[in-house]
Amino acid sequence: MKDYVIKRILLFIPTLIIITMITFLVCRLAPGDPTEMKLGQTGEAQKTDAKNLMTEQAKEFYKKKFGLDKPLPMQYLIWMGNMLQGDFGNSFKDNRPVLEKIFERLPVTMTISILSFMLIYMIAIPIGIYSAARQYSFIDRTTTVILFILYSLPNFWVATLAIVFLCNVEYIKIFPTSGIRSEDFDSLSAFGQFKDYFMHFFLPVVISSLASFAFLSRQMRSSMLEVIRQDYIRTARAKGLSERKVVLKHALRNSLIPIITLIGGILPAMIGGSVIIETIFSIPGIGQLAFQAILDRDYPLIMAELVLSSFLTVIGILLVDILYSFVDPRIAFTKKAA
Repeated sequence: MKDYVIKRILLFIPTLIIITMITFLVCRLAPGDPTEMKLGQTGEAQKTDAKNLMTEQAKEFYKKKFGLDKPLPMQYLIWMGNMLQGDFGNSFKDNRPVLEKIFERLPVTMTISILSFMLIYMIAIPIGIYSAARQYSFIDRTTTVILFILYSLPNFWVATLAIVFLCNVEYIKIFPTSGIRSEDFDSLSAFGQFKDYFMHFFLPVVISSLASFAFLSRQMRSSMLEVIRQDYIRTARAKGLSERKVVLKHALRNSLIPIITLIGGILPAMIGGSVIIETIFSIPGIGQLAFQAILDRDYPLIMAELVLSSFLTVIGILLVDILYSFVDPRIAFTKKAA
Protein backbone atom coordinates (compact mmCIF):
# COMPACT_ATOMS: atom_id res chain seq x y z
CA MET A 1 0.00 0.00 0.00
CA LYS A 2 2.79 2.42 0.92
CA ASP A 3 4.63 1.85 -2.37
CA TYR A 4 1.39 2.26 -4.29
CA VAL A 5 0.61 5.62 -2.63
CA ILE A 6 4.12 6.90 -3.34
CA LYS A 7 3.87 5.87 -7.01
CA ARG A 8 0.49 7.56 -7.37
CA ILE A 9 1.76 10.78 -5.78
CA LEU A 10 4.74 10.82 -8.14
CA LEU A 11 2.37 10.22 -11.05
CA PHE A 12 0.25 13.17 -9.97
CA ILE A 13 3.15 15.58 -10.46
CA PRO A 14 3.26 15.39 -14.29
CA THR A 15 -0.55 15.22 -14.32
CA LEU A 16 -0.82 18.51 -12.44
CA ILE A 17 1.83 20.11 -14.68
CA ILE A 18 -0.12 19.15 -17.81
CA ILE A 19 -3.34 20.44 -16.25
CA THR A 20 -1.73 23.78 -15.40
CA MET A 21 -0.33 24.12 -18.93
CA ILE A 22 -3.69 23.44 -20.56
CA THR A 23 -5.51 25.72 -18.13
CA PHE A 24 -2.97 28.48 -18.65
CA LEU A 25 -3.29 28.32 -22.44
CA VAL A 26 -7.09 28.22 -22.34
CA CYS A 27 -7.21 31.27 -20.08
CA ARG A 28 -4.70 33.24 -22.13
CA LEU A 29 -6.15 32.34 -25.55
CA ALA A 30 -9.75 33.06 -24.55
CA PRO A 31 -11.31 36.21 -26.05
CA GLY A 32 -11.00 39.35 -23.98
CA ASP A 33 -8.23 41.45 -22.51
CA PRO A 34 -7.93 42.22 -18.78
CA THR A 35 -6.29 45.58 -19.59
CA GLU A 36 -9.36 46.65 -21.55
CA MET A 37 -11.57 45.51 -18.67
CA LYS A 38 -9.43 47.56 -16.30
CA LEU A 39 -9.57 50.66 -18.47
CA GLY A 40 -13.29 50.21 -19.02
CA GLN A 41 -13.93 50.16 -15.27
CA THR A 42 -11.83 53.30 -14.82
CA GLY A 43 -13.61 54.94 -17.70
CA GLU A 44 -16.96 54.46 -16.01
CA ALA A 45 -15.67 56.17 -12.88
CA GLN A 46 -14.31 59.12 -14.90
CA LYS A 47 -16.43 59.45 -18.01
CA THR A 48 -15.00 62.85 -18.91
CA ASP A 49 -11.54 61.35 -19.28
CA ALA A 50 -12.66 58.20 -21.10
CA LYS A 51 -10.95 59.09 -24.37
CA ASN A 52 -7.66 59.83 -22.61
CA LEU A 53 -7.73 56.60 -20.62
CA MET A 54 -8.39 54.32 -23.61
CA THR A 55 -4.97 54.87 -25.13
CA GLU A 56 -2.27 52.53 -26.18
CA GLN A 57 0.03 53.98 -23.52
CA ALA A 58 -2.42 53.02 -20.80
CA LYS A 59 -2.80 49.51 -22.20
CA GLU A 60 0.95 49.03 -22.32
CA PHE A 61 1.24 50.24 -18.72
CA TYR A 62 -1.25 47.67 -17.43
CA LYS A 63 0.18 44.89 -19.60
CA LYS A 64 3.61 45.54 -18.13
CA LYS A 65 2.15 45.75 -14.62
CA PHE A 66 0.30 42.43 -15.01
CA GLY A 67 3.22 40.76 -16.81
CA LEU A 68 1.19 40.30 -20.00
CA ASP A 69 3.85 41.91 -22.19
CA LYS A 70 6.07 38.81 -22.03
CA PRO A 71 5.77 35.73 -24.30
CA LEU A 72 3.33 33.03 -23.15
CA PRO A 73 6.05 30.48 -22.24
CA MET A 74 7.78 33.09 -20.09
CA GLN A 75 4.49 34.06 -18.41
CA TYR A 76 3.82 30.40 -17.61
CA LEU A 77 7.27 29.80 -16.14
CA ILE A 78 7.05 32.92 -13.98
CA TRP A 79 3.60 31.93 -12.77
CA MET A 80 4.71 28.34 -12.03
CA GLY A 81 7.78 29.56 -10.15
CA ASN A 82 5.68 31.85 -7.98
CA MET A 83 3.04 29.16 -7.41
CA LEU A 84 5.62 26.65 -6.20
CA GLN A 85 6.61 29.22 -3.58
CA GLY A 86 2.99 29.54 -2.47
CA ASP A 87 2.42 32.84 -4.25
CA PHE A 88 -0.59 32.75 -6.61
CA GLY A 89 -0.24 36.44 -7.39
CA ASN A 90 -2.58 39.37 -6.94
CA SER A 91 -5.98 39.85 -8.48
CA PHE A 92 -6.08 42.01 -11.61
CA LYS A 93 -9.33 43.57 -10.41
CA ASP A 94 -8.42 44.96 -7.00
CA ASN A 95 -4.74 43.96 -6.60
CA ARG A 96 -5.51 41.87 -3.50
CA PRO A 97 -3.69 38.54 -2.93
CA VAL A 98 -5.56 35.74 -4.68
CA LEU A 99 -5.32 33.29 -1.79
CA GLU A 100 -6.70 35.91 0.58
CA LYS A 101 -9.81 36.34 -1.59
CA ILE A 102 -10.27 32.57 -1.87
CA PHE A 103 -9.88 31.88 1.85
CA GLU A 104 -12.40 34.62 2.63
CA ARG A 105 -15.13 32.75 0.75
CA LEU A 106 -13.97 29.19 1.25
CA PRO A 107 -15.75 28.61 4.61
CA VAL A 108 -19.15 29.47 3.10
CA THR A 109 -18.73 27.12 0.15
CA MET A 110 -17.34 24.33 2.32
CA THR A 111 -20.26 24.65 4.73
CA ILE A 112 -22.79 24.26 1.92
CA SER A 113 -20.83 21.38 0.35
CA ILE A 114 -20.34 19.44 3.59
CA LEU A 115 -23.97 19.83 4.63
CA SER A 116 -25.13 18.80 1.13
CA PHE A 117 -23.00 15.67 1.05
CA MET A 118 -24.04 14.69 4.55
CA LEU A 119 -27.68 15.09 3.56
CA ILE A 120 -27.17 13.15 0.33
CA TYR A 121 -25.39 10.14 1.86
CA MET A 122 -27.51 9.96 5.02
CA ILE A 123 -30.75 9.76 3.03
CA ALA A 124 -29.83 8.37 -0.38
CA ILE A 125 -27.99 5.25 0.78
CA PRO A 126 -30.78 3.95 3.08
CA ILE A 127 -33.34 4.58 0.34
CA GLY A 128 -31.20 2.72 -2.19
CA ILE A 129 -30.72 -0.22 0.19
CA TYR A 130 -34.42 -0.46 1.02
CA SER A 131 -35.46 -0.20 -2.64
CA ALA A 132 -33.08 -3.01 -3.59
CA ALA A 133 -34.19 -5.23 -0.71
CA ARG A 134 -37.86 -4.64 -1.61
CA GLN A 135 -37.52 -4.65 -5.38
CA TYR A 136 -40.74 -3.97 -7.34
CA SER A 137 -42.67 -3.23 -4.15
CA PHE A 138 -44.99 -0.23 -3.96
CA ILE A 139 -42.39 1.81 -2.06
CA ASP A 140 -39.70 0.89 -4.57
CA ARG A 141 -41.83 1.96 -7.52
CA THR A 142 -42.91 5.15 -5.77
CA THR A 143 -39.39 6.21 -4.79
CA THR A 144 -38.15 5.39 -8.30
CA VAL A 145 -40.68 7.77 -9.85
CA ILE A 146 -39.99 10.51 -7.31
CA LEU A 147 -36.22 10.20 -7.67
CA PHE A 148 -36.36 10.34 -11.47
CA ILE A 149 -38.48 13.49 -11.22
CA LEU A 150 -36.00 15.08 -8.80
CA TYR A 151 -33.08 14.11 -11.03
CA SER A 152 -34.70 15.72 -14.08
CA LEU A 153 -35.46 19.06 -12.41
CA PRO A 154 -32.82 21.77 -13.14
CA ASN A 155 -31.56 23.22 -9.89
CA PHE A 156 -31.75 26.80 -11.18
CA TRP A 157 -35.45 26.30 -11.95
CA VAL A 158 -36.14 24.79 -8.53
CA ALA A 159 -34.17 27.59 -6.86
CA THR A 160 -36.17 30.23 -8.75
CA LEU A 161 -39.47 28.60 -7.77
CA ALA A 162 -38.33 28.37 -4.15
CA ILE A 163 -37.51 32.08 -4.06
CA VAL A 164 -40.86 32.98 -5.62
CA PHE A 165 -43.08 30.76 -3.50
CA LEU A 166 -41.15 30.32 -0.23
CA CYS A 167 -39.33 33.65 0.10
CA ASN A 168 -42.04 36.00 -1.09
CA VAL A 169 -44.60 37.80 1.08
CA GLU A 170 -47.15 37.42 -1.74
CA TYR A 171 -47.08 33.63 -1.23
CA ILE A 172 -45.26 32.17 1.78
CA LYS A 173 -42.45 34.09 3.46
CA ILE A 174 -40.50 31.39 5.28
CA PHE A 175 -36.88 31.72 4.17
CA PRO A 176 -34.71 34.75 3.34
CA THR A 177 -34.03 35.39 -0.32
CA SER A 178 -30.27 36.00 -0.28
CA GLY A 179 -27.06 36.10 1.71
CA ILE A 180 -25.90 33.92 4.58
CA ARG A 181 -27.14 35.99 7.53
CA SER A 182 -29.50 38.85 8.37
CA GLU A 183 -28.56 42.48 8.92
CA ASP A 184 -29.34 42.27 12.65
CA PHE A 185 -27.30 39.09 13.08
CA ASP A 186 -24.89 40.55 15.64
CA SER A 187 -27.72 41.59 17.94
CA LEU A 188 -29.26 38.10 18.06
CA SER A 189 -28.73 35.54 20.81
CA ALA A 190 -26.65 32.40 20.22
CA PHE A 191 -29.77 30.39 19.41
CA GLY A 192 -31.05 33.24 17.22
CA GLN A 193 -27.80 33.30 15.26
CA PHE A 194 -27.93 29.52 14.77
CA LYS A 195 -31.54 29.80 13.56
CA ASP A 196 -30.60 32.66 11.24
CA TYR A 197 -27.80 30.63 9.68
CA PHE A 198 -30.12 27.62 9.39
CA MET A 199 -32.81 29.60 7.56
CA HIS A 200 -30.28 31.10 5.14
CA PHE A 201 -28.51 27.82 4.36
CA PHE A 202 -31.56 25.54 4.23
CA LEU A 203 -32.72 26.19 0.66
CA PRO A 204 -29.24 26.32 -0.96
CA VAL A 205 -28.24 23.05 0.75
CA VAL A 206 -31.43 21.20 -0.12
CA ILE A 207 -31.64 22.43 -3.72
CA SER A 208 -27.98 21.73 -4.45
CA SER A 209 -28.50 18.18 -3.12
CA LEU A 210 -31.53 17.19 -5.20
CA ALA A 211 -29.87 15.89 -8.37
CA SER A 212 -27.00 14.15 -6.56
CA PHE A 213 -29.41 12.69 -4.03
CA ALA A 214 -31.53 11.10 -6.77
CA PHE A 215 -28.48 9.87 -8.69
CA LEU A 216 -26.80 8.34 -5.64
CA SER A 217 -29.99 6.54 -4.60
CA ARG A 218 -30.26 4.93 -8.03
CA GLN A 219 -26.60 3.97 -7.98
CA MET A 220 -26.95 2.40 -4.54
CA ARG A 221 -30.03 0.45 -5.61
CA SER A 222 -28.36 -0.86 -8.78
CA SER A 223 -25.23 -1.84 -6.92
CA MET A 224 -27.19 -3.63 -4.20
CA LEU A 225 -29.32 -5.51 -6.75
CA GLU A 226 -26.17 -6.75 -8.47
CA VAL A 227 -24.65 -7.95 -5.21
CA ILE A 228 -27.71 -9.67 -3.72
CA ARG A 229 -27.94 -11.87 -6.81
CA GLN A 230 -24.49 -13.35 -6.13
CA ASP A 231 -24.05 -16.97 -5.03
CA TYR A 232 -22.62 -16.14 -1.60
CA ILE A 233 -25.77 -14.14 -0.77
CA ARG A 234 -27.94 -17.14 -1.64
CA THR A 235 -25.65 -19.27 0.53
CA ALA A 236 -26.04 -16.87 3.45
CA ARG A 237 -29.81 -17.04 3.10
CA ALA A 238 -29.68 -20.84 2.86
CA LYS A 239 -27.83 -20.93 6.19
CA GLY A 240 -30.85 -19.33 7.79
CA LEU A 241 -29.49 -15.83 8.36
CA SER A 242 -32.11 -13.10 8.68
CA GLU A 243 -32.72 -10.89 5.66
CA ARG A 244 -31.58 -7.85 7.63
CA LYS A 245 -28.23 -9.47 8.44
CA VAL A 246 -27.76 -10.69 4.88
CA VAL A 247 -28.37 -7.23 3.43
CA LEU A 248 -26.54 -5.08 5.97
CA LYS A 249 -23.60 -7.34 6.80
CA HIS A 250 -22.88 -9.32 3.63
CA ALA A 251 -24.33 -7.35 0.73
CA LEU A 252 -23.84 -3.73 1.81
CA ARG A 253 -20.06 -3.74 2.11
CA ASN A 254 -19.48 -5.15 -1.37
CA SER A 255 -22.01 -2.78 -2.91
CA LEU A 256 -20.25 0.34 -1.61
CA ILE A 257 -17.51 0.42 -4.26
CA PRO A 258 -19.51 2.45 -6.81
CA ILE A 259 -20.61 4.77 -4.01
CA ILE A 260 -17.04 5.30 -2.85
CA THR A 261 -16.09 6.21 -6.41
CA LEU A 262 -18.44 9.18 -6.22
CA ILE A 263 -16.67 10.43 -3.08
CA GLY A 264 -13.72 11.42 -5.28
CA GLY A 265 -15.71 14.41 -6.45
CA ILE A 266 -16.39 15.75 -2.96
CA LEU A 267 -13.07 17.52 -2.39
CA PRO A 268 -13.01 19.56 -5.63
CA ALA A 269 -16.70 20.37 -5.17
CA MET A 270 -15.93 21.88 -1.77
CA ILE A 271 -13.66 24.49 -3.31
CA GLY A 272 -15.42 24.71 -6.66
CA GLY A 273 -18.79 25.49 -5.17
CA SER A 274 -21.97 25.86 -7.15
CA VAL A 275 -21.96 28.88 -9.43
CA ILE A 276 -25.70 28.67 -10.13
CA ILE A 277 -26.88 28.25 -6.54
CA GLU A 278 -24.50 30.84 -5.13
CA THR A 279 -25.48 33.34 -7.82
CA ILE A 280 -29.24 32.86 -7.45
CA PHE A 281 -29.14 33.14 -3.66
CA SER A 282 -26.42 35.83 -3.67
CA ILE A 283 -24.13 33.70 -1.52
CA PRO A 284 -20.53 35.01 -1.29
CA GLY A 285 -18.88 31.69 -2.05
CA ILE A 286 -16.11 30.34 -4.25
CA GLY A 287 -18.45 29.59 -7.17
CA GLN A 288 -19.66 33.16 -7.38
CA LEU A 289 -16.08 34.42 -7.05
CA ALA A 290 -14.91 32.19 -9.93
CA PHE A 291 -17.77 33.30 -12.17
CA GLN A 292 -16.98 36.96 -11.56
CA ALA A 293 -13.28 36.29 -12.17
CA ILE A 294 -14.10 34.81 -15.58
CA LEU A 295 -16.15 37.88 -16.51
CA ASP A 296 -13.31 40.16 -15.37
CA ARG A 297 -10.60 38.08 -17.12
CA ASP A 298 -8.87 37.91 -13.74
CA TYR A 299 -6.24 35.34 -14.78
CA PRO A 300 -4.45 34.87 -11.41
CA LEU A 301 -7.74 34.19 -9.63
CA ILE A 302 -9.01 31.82 -12.33
CA MET A 303 -5.74 29.91 -12.41
CA ALA A 304 -5.58 29.62 -8.61
CA GLU A 305 -9.09 28.15 -8.38
CA LEU A 306 -8.47 25.72 -11.24
CA VAL A 307 -5.16 24.54 -9.79
CA LEU A 308 -6.64 24.03 -6.32
CA SER A 309 -9.61 22.16 -7.81
CA SER A 310 -7.28 19.97 -9.89
CA PHE A 311 -5.09 19.23 -6.88
CA LEU A 312 -8.09 18.25 -4.78
CA THR A 313 -9.38 16.10 -7.64
CA VAL A 314 -6.25 13.97 -7.79
CA ILE A 315 -6.18 13.77 -3.98
CA GLY A 316 -9.80 12.60 -4.09
CA ILE A 317 -8.91 9.90 -6.62
CA LEU A 318 -6.07 8.70 -4.39
CA LEU A 319 -8.38 8.67 -1.36
CA VAL A 320 -10.93 6.59 -3.28
CA ASP A 321 -8.27 4.05 -4.26
CA ILE A 322 -7.20 3.69 -0.64
CA LEU A 323 -10.79 3.29 0.54
CA TYR A 324 -11.29 0.51 -2.01
CA SER A 325 -8.80 -1.70 -0.19
CA PHE A 326 -10.60 -1.21 3.12
CA VAL A 327 -14.05 -1.96 1.72
CA ASP A 328 -12.95 -4.94 -0.39
CA PRO A 329 -9.75 -6.71 0.81
CA ARG A 330 -9.63 -8.59 -2.51
CA ILE A 331 -8.45 -5.37 -4.18
CA ALA A 332 -4.65 -5.32 -4.14
CA PHE A 333 -2.41 -2.57 -5.51
CA THR A 334 0.74 -4.67 -5.76
CA LYS A 335 1.45 -7.82 -7.68
CA LYS A 336 1.45 -10.94 -5.59
CA ALA A 337 4.48 -13.18 -5.71
CA ALA A 338 3.95 -16.36 -7.72
